[in-house]
Amino acid sequence: MKDDYILNINNLKVSIDDKQVLQGIDLSVKKGEVHAIMGPNGSGKSTLAYSLMGHPSYELDSGDIELDSESIVDLEPHEKAQKGLFLAFQYPMEIPGLQMESFLRSAVSSIKGSEETKDVFDFHRKVLKEMRYLGIDESFADRYVNDGFSGGEKKRAEVLQMLLLQPKLAVMDETDSGLDIDAIKVVAKGVNRLKEKGMSILIITHYQRILDYIHPDRVSVLSGGKILKTAGPELAKELEKTGYKDFVPKKSSLDVKF
Repeated sequence: MKDDYILNINNLKVSIDDKQVLQGIDLSVKKGEVHAIMGPNGSGKSTLAYSLMGHPSYELDSGDIELDSESIVDLEPHEKAQKGLFLAFQYPMEIPGLQMESFLRSAVSSIKGSEETKDVFDFHRKVLKEMRYLGIDESFADRYVNDGFSGGEKKRAEVLQMLLLQPKLAVMDETDSGLDIDAIKVVAKGVNRLKEKGMSILIITHYQRILDYIHPDRVSVLSGGKILKTAGPELAKELEKTGYKDFVPKKSSLDVKF
């Protein structure tokens, strides 16, 4: 049934600089599901992530995106966030001068309402509780957002945001990029906790290794701007062994990475 799905993408076509990258995406994610999107470089994976959030550089040619049975294609990014959509960036932005806890408080207030952060001391306790769960030192709260952070620290910061915001659907764009195994385990710990609470996750990755810790319910292959196959978690294992040779179009117009 339609109500069982948190995300429904129908015939989504998206262009960048007049070049069509997504060529008719059909994809559904069930409530409480971890759905992995895998594919080679230049397949359109990151384009899909940014298009879902409404990045202005990505032009929607046609199609529809429904979040919890409601079309969100005409909403601004902050409105999509308020509806429960969260995007974890591959390369999070640095914001010198803005402390992490201040940033988190502003984000939670904007998305969940000011009542959630009205008691400053109570919110501080919540932040520290989640930081301890992720094994993050308390000094992290006073540091500037992503300023001088390692790759692993940036990903921890995003997982911390998710734990506090508790979105309906988190889209994670190549979260494992540049991370060592210890950092991947921390990310997985936070994501798995949110899954236990019923959150849905759309995780975009090249490699199977993060899926050893965040276990997908379904896996889809995106190549040439289209979803070519969807199956169970065994598909990720298969791709790790065979690669994407069976899914690369013979004449692909996607010769650059998006």
